Amino acid sequence: MSELRIHPAGPDDLDAVLAFWKTAAAGTSISDDRAGVERLISRDPGSLLLADRGGAPLGTVIAGFDGWRCHLYRLAVHPEHRRRGIGSALLAAAEERFVRLGGRRADAMVLVRNERAEHAWRAAGYAPQERWRRWVRPLSPADGEAVRTGT
Repeated sequence: MSELRIHPAGPDDLDAVLAFWKTAAAGTSISDDRAGVERLISRDPGSLLLADRGGAPLGTVIAGFDGWRCHLYRLAVHPEHRRRGIGSALLAAAEERFVRLGGRRADAMVLVRNERAEHAWRAAGYAPQERWRRWVRPLSPADGEAVRTGT
């Protein structure tokens, strides 16, 4: 069996990543399309980390850094390859990236209903920050809700 390789995803990987997320990721995001992921890696090259063995995607994590905060999204491991250290290896690579970029603290977006993910994040040393609440607003009607026009 070939060795696990963790590397930044490039444009040639995006179709495989999007297909992988349909199998391995819980829930969807308004950015789960080729255009959204292309914007991500164009704006923050190296942010989408891909774990593969022999070219087959086994896991992903988005390790986005905006110059101020370190954000983790889309930590996903193929269901048939879970509990083999792939998620831990992806998080280690993401945290190393953040340290290289000058990051000081990482935060993770975790669906409330995803208990399996909550256990994985706790095992990795992360904890919910109860004093904060995420506030969101879709920016276009195509993203699920009407946008306030101010009129």
